[in-house]
Amino acid sequence: MPYGVKYAVDLRRQRCDCGEFQVDRIFCRHVFACCANQRLDWHVYVHEVYKMDQVRQVYRAMFRPLGNPTTWLAYNGSRFVPNLYLRRVTKGHPRMTRFLNEMDTRMLCRPRICRQCGVEGHSHSRCRQAGGASAGNNAQ
Repeated sequence: MPYGVKYAVDLRRQRCDCGEFQVDRIFCRHVFACCANQRLDWHVYVHEVYKMDQVRQVYRAMFRPLGNPTTWLAYNGSRFVPNLYLRRVTKGHPRMTRFLNEMDTRMLCRPRICRQCGVEGHSHSRCRQAGGASAGNNAQ
């Protein structure tokens, strides 16, 4: 996060301009700073799902074991048809799905530029034109 950028925090509506407070319902650092500045108890603004009473209430219920799958009744309901366009690609490196924050500065920078061929998107060690790092070892 750039130094000097200001974000508006509304504790009554549980909103912050950075968007983290609304998405995760977990405090961002701006909410903590606001509570510290106004000398407010931040525990009051914690969402109910993160309180220990709610966690205990979830595990208070009885969970029945499912048993052996061979004894289950056959399912006669509607059939699930998957969307093939949403299927995860098995080839290559998996695509990142997490939200970026201010610590991910390398990911927010411009793409890498190869020193050997000048094309962006890869480094000189992965350059196909020059044969990569292993090509230099084979030449000796």
